[in-house]
Amino acid sequence: MTTDKKKLNLFGTVLTYAGPSSNYRGESEENRTVIQRITRENKEHAVVSPEAMRNALRETLATYGLPMNRTRLHQEDQLAVKFHDFPDGSKYADDFLFGFLVADGKELRKKKGDDAEVKRDSILRMNLAVALQPYRFNATFHQSPKNVDSPFQNAGSSALLHREVSDTAFQYPFALSMADCHAHKEGPRWAGHLLRAIGELNNVAGGHARSYFEFAPRSVVVRLTPRLVAGFKTYGFEPDGSFPELSRINGSDMPGNEFWLGGELVRKMDAKRREELKAAGVHMEDNPQTLLEKVAQAAGLVAQ
Repeated sequence: MTTDKKKLNLFGTVLTYAGPSSNYRGESEENRTVIQRITRENKEHAVVSPEAMRNALRETLATYGLPMNRTRLHQEDQLAVKFHDFPDGSKYADDFLFGFLVADGKELRKKKGDDAEVKRDSILRMNLAVALQPYRFNATFHQSPKNVDSPFQNAGSSALLHREVSDTAFQYPFALSMADCHAHKEGPRWAGHLLRAIGELNNVAGGHARSYFEFAPRSVVVRLTPRLVAGFKTYGFEPDGSFPELSRINGSDMPGNEFWLGGELVRKMDAKRREELKAAGVHMEDNPQTLLEKVAQAAGLVAQ
């Protein structure tokens, strides 16, 4: 693998733990809360958008004390955010990592000049989180009580609430270019914190005010390579938590020294296979957070 870290690209796939959840709801149909889903291999699977995960990553990065421009406003009567300043990728970690667009750049150019950056691509690339198990059309029913002799009422009577539920793990891919991450003096530090946040990802998508579903890794597969594509099936986890694409690690297909494996995938691996992969140069850690920290160090992304 090249020693020039700026020429490396990071491709990863995260597998979450399974749990029953109404995570990431769509529009309600009367009193029925609908899970968003797609058809995959002729079966419906629950999904979570990358936008929902990116929002949770912003909030996680804010807890690390990084300079953040955008804040979510939870008291508004609709989805709302506040920007504290014009977007600036050299000043704010979230603008640098997630990109921005100022549709009307006149005021920005007045303040910062004609060469002011009015749009910026996201450094972090993500795709939909897709459920490992197909949606089975499970649902739960709940009754909200009637509000009697109270100073306020949300409804005139009790209501029966119908909520779709899926008991499944999710997997999602992400990618980072080290050239992008090293494009600003604070970039490597901010990107290092981003990998840490992926390792601790939580509070993703709708319903998390009432339920607890972690998006932190149960297992993670990462390739750190000068190649411009991952070269493996990025939705490669099977329902049993295995990752069959690892069988391609050999001298003529995928080089072992470019791969980093962490979490349950490693802990459940039999000793013989673990030794084979280790001999091929694969980096392995029982703990996925530790694995992501070491990947960050190897890529020159140090969260200090």
